[in-house]
Amino acid sequence: MNATGAALHLYDGVDFTSLTWLEHKWVDWYIYMGNPVIATGLMSFLLHEIVYFGRCIPWIFVDAIPYFRRWKLQPTKIPTAAEQWECTKMVLFSHATVELPAIWLFHPVADSIGMATYQVPFPSWQTMAPQILLFFVFEDTFHFLGMYGSPHTYYAFSLEVPIAHSALHRGVLYKHIHKVHHTYPAPFGLAAEFAHPAEVFILGAGTIIGPLIYCYLTQNLHIFTVYVWITLRLFQAVDAHSGYGTYFPWSLHNIIPFWAGADHHDFHHMAFSNNFATSFRWWDWLFGTDTKYRAFRKKVKATKAAMKGATSAQLLEVEKKLQNAAEAEGAAEEALVVKSAAF
Repeated sequence: MNATGAALHLYDGVDFTSLTWLEHKWVDWYIYMGNPVIATGLMSFLLHEIVYFGRCIPWIFVDAIPYFRRWKLQPTKIPTAAEQWECTKMVLFSHATVELPAIWLFHPVADSIGMATYQVPFPSWQTMAPQILLFFVFEDTFHFLGMYGSPHTYYAFSLEVPIAHSALHRGVLYKHIHKVHHTYPAPFGLAAEFAHPAEVFILGAGTIIGPLIYCYLTQNLHIFTVYVWITLRLFQAVDAHSGYGTYFPWSLHNIIPFWAGADHHDFHHMAFSNNFATSFRWWDWLFGTDTKYRAFRKKVKATKAAMKGATSAQLLEVEKKLQNAAEAEGAAEEALVVKSAAF
C-alpha cells in the first residue's frame, strides 16, 4: 500500500458531507502528504513563517510612510532598510537552526500525549476560545515569572520566596544572550524574534509548553487550536514591537485596558527595565515593575498639558527629551548589568 493509500485509512468512518471547506482542505493536505509527521511538520513551519513575516510586512510599509509618524511612540527613530535587512537575516537564521528542528519534532511529541492532529472535524469555537485564553495567561506568566522579572522582583513577599529569577536580565545571560534582543532601543515589527538562538528556544518553550501540559492533563486539544493560538501569539509579539502604541487607532489596548501592547513593551526597550510581561499588564503592576513606566507616562502627560498652545513640533521636541532621558537612564542600568557578568 502506498503512502496516499495509508493516509486514506486515517479517515475511515469520517462523514465527509458534514465537513466544512477548511476541514476538507485539511484532509486533502494529509492525504496528499501521505505521512502525518511530515504533513504536520511542514504545515507548522510554513504557518509560522507566513504569519510572522506576513504580519511584519504591513509595519514595514507603515514605517515608510511619514503620515503614520504621528502615532509612532519614538517618532524620530525610524528603522533603516539596512537595519531591517540585518534583522531579517538574524531571524531567518534562528528560524532555520532553532525553530525548524523544534517544529519538526512537534508532531511526535503531540501525538504521544494524545493531541489530535490530522483528525476532523475541528473543535468548536466555544471549545477553542477558553483554551486559547488559558494559553495566553500561561505564556504571559511563564514569560514574566519564569524569565524576565527585574532585580526588584527577585524576592517577593515577606518570606523572600524567589518568584522571578530575572535570568535574562542579569549578568552573563544578559550579556551573552538577551542583549541581542535589546539591540534596538526603538523596536520595529521584524525585531519581535530578533534574538539569540538560545532565547528563541526559551520563548518558543513558553509558547508551546502551555498547550502541551493542557493536552497531557485533559486529553482534549486539537492542533488546529494550537495553530490559532500561535497565530494570535505571533500577532501579539510583532505588534508589541511595532513601535505604534496607545494612540494608534487600531491599538488593542484601547479596547482591553490591561492588554500590554506596543506602548508597554516599547518602554521596556527604550528604558531597559520595567514592563517585563508580554500580553497583559497585571504582573508588572502587581510586582511594581512598571513604576518607571507609569511615572514616565504621567510626566509626559503633565508636561504636554502645561504647554497649552504649543505647536506639535514643540510637543514632539519635549517628548523626545523625556524619552532621551529615560533611555540614558536605562543605558546606565544596562551597563551595570553587563559589567556584573562574571565573564
